[in-house]
Amino acid sequence: MMKSTFAAVAVALAAASIAAPAAAAGDPLDARTLAAIGSRFEELMAAANRHDLAALGGMYWRSPSALLVAKSAIPSEGNWAAYWGNEAIERKLHDIAASGPVALRPDLAKLKVVGLTREVAESYDPVTITVSYAGQDGTPRPFLVIIDWIRTGRDWKIASEILLPVPPAPKS
Repeated sequence: MMKSTFAAVAVALAAASIAAPAAAAGDPLDARTLAAIGSRFEELMAAANRHDLAALGGMYWRSPSALLVAKSAIPSEGNWAAYWGNEAIERKLHDIAASGPVALRPDLAKLKVVGLTREVAESYDPVTITVSYAGQDGTPRPFLVIIDWIRTGRDWKIASEILLPVPPAPKS
């Protein structure tokens, strides 16, 4: 009996280690929490691909300090700009969704989530984005998506999201 109980516990522990990435030594968040934040990232990508603006808006921290860095359609803002606060973020997301098809293809094998504190985490993932917003021609292009997450109660919300275009490699 004890042997079979030990075997069942060993199998359960092995399965748990496969299901959740191990936290780095010294990471303030455990593997289960890091995996939950990774799942939130996947939810974000899925909501963006569905143009589900209500779901997207609900993923952001409710604060005037919430930040989205994205392509600007207004020349006086520059080519890329910061959108601070939920109203500005939701307006920007609406404008992007209204511009036509938007497709985000994350490379989840490269998704990295780390804890910065027990209340703040950061994720990084290369994402191919196809969009026809603000003069973009709908050609899929590589971006780095860098997100700072903040714990609000039992949930993790986006405190800042930076969409960083990857420039083409220099010609040799």
